[in-house]
Amino acid sequence: MDSSQLNWIAGYIWGIADDVLRDLYVRGKYRDVILPMTVLRRLDAVLEPTKPAVLAMKENLDKAGVTNQDAALRQASGQAFYNTSKFTLRDLRARASQQQLKADFEDYLDGFSSNVQDILENFEFRNQIPRLSKADALGTLIEKLLSPEINLSPNPIMNGDDSAKHEGLDNHAMGTIFEELVRKFNEENNEEAGEHWTPRDAVKLMANLILLPIADEIESGTYLLYDGACGTGGMLTLAEDTLTELAESHGKQVATHLYGQEINAETYAICKADLLLKGEGEAADNIIGGPEHSTLSNDAFRSREFDFMLSNPPYGKSWKSDQERMGGKSGINDPRFLTVHAGDPEFSLITRSSDGQMLFLANMVAKMKHNTPLGSRIAEVHNGSSLFTGDAGQGESNIRRWIIENDWLEAIVALPLNMFYNTGIA
Repeated sequence: MDSSQLNWIAGYIWGIADDVLRDLYVRGKYRDVILPMTVLRRLDAVLEPTKPAVLAMKENLDKAGVTNQDAALRQASGQAFYNTSKFTLRDLRARASQQQLKADFEDYLDGFSSNVQDILENFEFRNQIPRLSKADALGTLIEKLLSPEINLSPNPIMNGDDSAKHEGLDNHAMGTIFEELVRKFNEENNEEAGEHWTPRDAVKLMANLILLPIADEIESGTYLLYDGACGTGGMLTLAEDTLTELAESHGKQVATHLYGQEINAETYAICKADLLLKGEGEAADNIIGGPEHSTLSNDAFRSREFDFMLSNPPYGKSWKSDQERMGGKSGINDPRFLTVHAGDPEFSLITRSSDGQMLFLANMVAKMKHNTPLGSRIAEVHNGSSLFTGDAGQGESNIRRWIIENDWLEAIVALPLNMFYNTGIA
């Protein structure tokens, strides 16, 4: 399916938001409903063919008293997710009252597997249901997403003469549509878009910087990619695509595993949902996030080392609350931020609490591989302050010294002004 068709579908869904939610939400809040509803419709369509098998498996497991049912239900669904509710979205269209629709819709949501529940929880989608129900908008939303004018299913919609009215959407196409919706909503919310959307040109540059110089050295095998401030996941997926394409162009076959951590609940939900929609269930399980999962104070991948790492961490943002959770500046003993260097067994990389961006860099350096032919390669976005803040002996200066004296720095690339949304910072 070409990009114009995918953009048309994204535009159609955007139009649903305008039609149904105009008097209920300000435009900047459409995303709170449309993104999770789009995810639900796609998952529902993917699960539809195996729904009877999942329900039968659920019944058998319950009868046998099996408590750990996740693996068996995933196998029955043929996906990395499932739904054990007796309902599908199609079943919910003909409800006599909003109260009944609300109750059945909530039952339907409760039937999803834990990974989908995690997405819904971080979207805070259940908080929207009372408002949608009260305004008689929930049924309309479901009806419009099930309309034969649009197809979010992997299977085609057929005409009466057995010709295809709408092609089926494969996982990649669905992911593209979802990412286009996210982009549209980010532009609509331009007052906050820069917090979680790095321009695609910048991401592509970063992927090329870590991969092109060693393209001839990439061997067939498995590679781990990591982003400690992964936002909606765009850096990880674009780097994965770039690595796969480079390997194929050199006659190599690679497998990739994506790992990410994100503190913002909504962007974490978007990232995890996007991976599920693309059919990357294992990668979705390796994305950790939510307000309790700060990369600095609650590292989700302490024992992991990665081949390729890239990130755009928050800059100019205080990490004082993280510092306090870690024991205060004098009480921090995290080996990511206290290392051995230049004869000092406790060489401190701990920066001032007013800006934690360089700690994200130290976190990634601590996860480098040192015993493989390629080692690890890192690309990270910073504002200019990372080049000069901190006096000699302070954390910022020590991080620069640590990296340079170990000969890990390959390049510093200046980006143009006004490249990032909602900021002129380069």
